[in-house]
Amino acid sequence: MRLDESVARRLRSEEYDRWMHNVASTGYCLNPVRLVGSSTTLHEASGEVLSEYSSAREPDGVTFTRCGNRRATRCESCSYEYKGDTWHMIMAGAAGGMKEVPEEVAEHPMVFLTLTAPSFGAVHTTAVDRRTGVCEHGKPRGCRCHHDNDDPQRGDAVCAECYDYVGHVVWQYHAPELWRRFTIRLRRELARSLGLTQRAAARVVRLQFAKVAEFQRRGVVHFHAIIRLDGIHQQLPFPAPPAAVSTDHLVAAIQSAVKKTSVAAAQLPGDARTRTLTWGKQFDVRPIVRREGLDGALSDRAVAAYIAKYATKATEDLEPTGAGRDHIKRIKSTVRELAAVVDPEGPYEQLHRWDGMLGFRGHFSTKSRRYSVTLGSLRGARRTWRLQHLLAKTKPTEEIRPDEVLIIGSWAYAGMGWLTNGDKALAREAADAARQWRHDRARDRNTPPTERSTT
Repeated sequence: MRLDESVARRLRSEEYDRWMHNVASTGYCLNPVRLVGSSTTLHEASGEVLSEYSSAREPDGVTFTRCGNRRATRCESCSYEYKGDTWHMIMAGAAGGMKEVPEEVAEHPMVFLTLTAPSFGAVHTTAVDRRTGVCEHGKPRGCRCHHDNDDPQRGDAVCAECYDYVGHVVWQYHAPELWRRFTIRLRRELARSLGLTQRAAARVVRLQFAKVAEFQRRGVVHFHAIIRLDGIHQQLPFPAPPAAVSTDHLVAAIQSAVKKTSVAAAQLPGDARTRTLTWGKQFDVRPIVRREGLDGALSDRAVAAYIAKYATKATEDLEPTGAGRDHIKRIKSTVRELAAVVDPEGPYEQLHRWDGMLGFRGHFSTKSRRYSVTLGSLRGARRTWRLQHLLAKTKPTEEIRPDEVLIIGSWAYAGMGWLTNGDKALAREAADAARQWRHDRARDRNTPPTERSTT
């Protein structure tokens, strides 16, 4: 069936309004999960049935739910929700005053840290490399030309033969372990900065952090993190550290820990090299500004938005033209080549799973347990809100708490995506309209009434 015929068929359907309601209920997801089954909502104490639901009553006999993909290139709607949740999680721990995190947490010593990977060879950048001469393959030793930010060549190796693709993949594969070692080293360096033993420091101060990974244009991750110092208290979830503990202590500890952290990478079959993995020489650590009314580059609000933005990026963002960069293809092929020769029970046994992520096997968003709220708790709050909304409709005169409700369901997976290309096109158009409405609403909130258009 042609696209226009498929669209027209849905528009003429008697169940169109109900179908469009289902599109909205998925948050305008581009690739929703299709489910078949039913559920019953009960009052747990009395056994009274509050509501019943079955996918058989829906158009096409299926129920749609979000795909939940965090990548903006895969589903902009679900990515938007994930980004919002990440922002709330980050912001709660940075500024407080929301999500059950007290405002006083903003007064704790806190910094914004960026850690990069070392160089694996010269790449094309926006800055001109002043190195002279050529390599053994006749290519310049550095990029001698200027590239705009949207230049598709930016990030590619100047000489692919000189670039250490194996070292790139090995570092990327071990990056999560390098971060873990860094957090361990940081606690030691913090104790040294405070003039205490590590055991004594653990009794007075605790490290908290929230971190995201971002792919640089050269195809390697670097990390952005908010690192905060809390005190120790049995009753308080976010106690302040002693007054003598300052941001300067934290900055000094981080600077020392970055330089001292290393990981000895396991040897690859047929490779006699011993690789000691470290962070790149370019790292940045700066205190977060928390003066009221300030919204600069290092304000808590700006940092939270910056980190949340990169939590939804992916390797697809490295190829803005969609044509596929040779540099990225070379990294992926290196992952596959190494995965083909490694010991299936050795330290690189999972490498074959990560060619799509260029060898990176870590989480893109992580946090320490006591930094702030969890993403799961934010999703749970939405489920509770929906349940309260249901109770308000079914039992408007009775007070039934969500924790008194029991939901019994039986569901089966029926596939992914909208059933036809026409349905997908309509869902995409509805999503674009919803995003435009959201954009206009945000613009109007930030525009004085006298400056708004009356047309």
